[in-house]
Amino acid sequence: MNGRESVLIVLKAAIVALIACTVAAQAEECPRQDALGTSRVLTVDPATYPRVGVQSFPQTLPLEDHEVVLTFDDGPNPPTTSKILAALSRECVRATFFLIGQSAATNPQLVRRIAAEGHTVGHHTWAHADLKKISNAAAIEQIDRGIAADEMALHGKAGSTPTTPFFRFPYFESTPALLDLLQSRGIAVFGADFWASDWNKMTPEQELKLISDRVKAAGKGIVLFHDTKAQTAAMMPDFLRYLRENHYRVVHVVAAAPGKSVQRIP
Repeated sequence: MNGRESVLIVLKAAIVALIACTVAAQAEECPRQDALGTSRVLTVDPATYPRVGVQSFPQTLPLEDHEVVLTFDDGPNPPTTSKILAALSRECVRATFFLIGQSAATNPQLVRRIAAEGHTVGHHTWAHADLKKISNAAAIEQIDRGIAADEMALHGKAGSTPTTPFFRFPYFESTPALLDLLQSRGIAVFGADFWASDWNKMTPEQELKLISDRVKAAGKGIVLFHDTKAQTAAMMPDFLRYLRENHYRVVHVVAAAPGKSVQRIP
């Protein structure tokens, strides 16, 4: 056996060990074998994907057929967010939560729970203001103050540079100046590809029918819910079961490290 063959054997052994460790870690993270699970992690670089979601922008995330990204706005709200976290945990699913700074400041333990359970924390202004209806300076203050409150809740240290550079405009109302500002700061703006319309009053059964029909019609995409809505919290276990039974796969989005482009990690 020559030196090159020895190196190849060592590399193969290391790869096998890494795969074994990964499988073991996944099994440990998700004890239910029949759970929906998180299919893969999609690492998003704001330089490559500065704005995503076809309801607002021409571009969206590079998802395959039957892949969905679950996102929740306006939390945290203890009664409903906790129920949604429990439903996600039972199915071993990870999502993205776009938080309101005021609510994060009031409920820092819940913010830390969201992060501790593996979900991505994005930003949704300080007080859910319509940034298109206020001055540019006031809009920037809403963005920065919201980010600072989220960062304080997460890390005990405020700052206008987010750990995870993902932002969603309240009501999807942006301006060209604000979009350019966020892009210059390396913050990706998330719209959505479709949503549950859960700002409208309806029963959990009606919401399940509405969102499952939209998932089926779209085939894939970024889905928007609100974790402040009781009907959404009540509906979530059934929706996740719908995804599982109809062979949809959940993709978890995370931020790229500085200087890294979009990667797909199985």
